[in-house]
Amino acid sequence: MAAASAVRTVGRRSRRLFDIFVAEVPWTVSSKELKEYFSQFGSVQRCQLPFDRDTGFHRRYCWIKFSTPEEVQNVLQKDSHILEGSKLALRQQIRRRRSQRKNQSE
Repeated sequence: MAAASAVRTVGRRSRRLFDIFVAEVPWTVSSKELKEYFSQFGSVQRCQLPFDRDTGFHRRYCWIKFSTPEEVQNVLQKDSHILEGSKLALRQQIRRRRSQRKNQSE
């Protein structure tokens, strides 16, 4: 039980390292296809598309990590992102320094 809790905590921390959160991902789109799509804006270092263990389907959202902040801006400057007829909802992940996180929790 403690091991599963530790894995979830590490997973939450690692998501903070991603640049963009993408929602409304169509069921038929894979992480490979997402990575290919977003690579038109820059070098995609990582694409994390979580799956539901019970259903075997992905959860319709993902996190994307780019190499530079300029590449993130390239993605955000485009008005809409459409994959397989569905409009993706993007949100930039805000990175906070540890000192900022500690101050906010006090």
